[in-house]
Amino acid sequence: MEAENRPLRADARRNRDRLLQVARQAFAREGLSVPLDEIARRAGVGPGTLYRHFPTKEALFEAVVHERLRMLVDRARSLNSSDDPGAALFTVIGSVVADAAEKADIVDALAGAGVEVRTAVASTAADLRREIGRLLARAQDGGAVRDDIGTADLMAVMSGVLLALRHPGNDGADPQRTLAILFDGLRAAPRVDPEGGPC
Repeated sequence: MEAENRPLRADARRNRDRLLQVARQAFAREGLSVPLDEIARRAGVGPGTLYRHFPTKEALFEAVVHERLRMLVDRARSLNSSDDPGAALFTVIGSVVADAAEKADIVDALAGAGVEVRTAVASTAADLRREIGRLLARAQDGGAVRDDIGTADLMAVMSGVLLALRHPGNDGADPQRTLAILFDGLRAAPRVDPEGGPC
């Protein structure tokens, strides 16, 4: 246990960082199909070096996804006290979709693509869900977003958008236009005063 907590030597740290960088690019382009030996080759290290840091593909995938999810959580938290809660929610949804539209690993993680996800990544994914839920509640309280949906509904719709954008039959779909349609569906209907005009 002591050995696991010891800081890595400088060269080992460089190798680990290089492996994560190459894996991030490979998973982004190819999803989970890229072999570990190919990642080691692209990183310029031997397979043994890769397996010392990441004994399985799942371990490497988790490290990459954990880092990316953590960045999305931080982004959501930074917007939680925004003066415009509707815009804050849409910004975070946009960040998740824009990131995932080009990077297959986040979609695989959010969709649960048959990978045994350990506690760290599952916990960070739960953090992201919780932060999106907070942003949703604030946007609903501010009247920017319809009040008849919950966090589970929003996450289901987001997952559907992400999977649809990845589908080979939807190559021509524009992620920004798809987001605009999603946002239109989330917005609260304008309030109408008794005279029949908008409030």
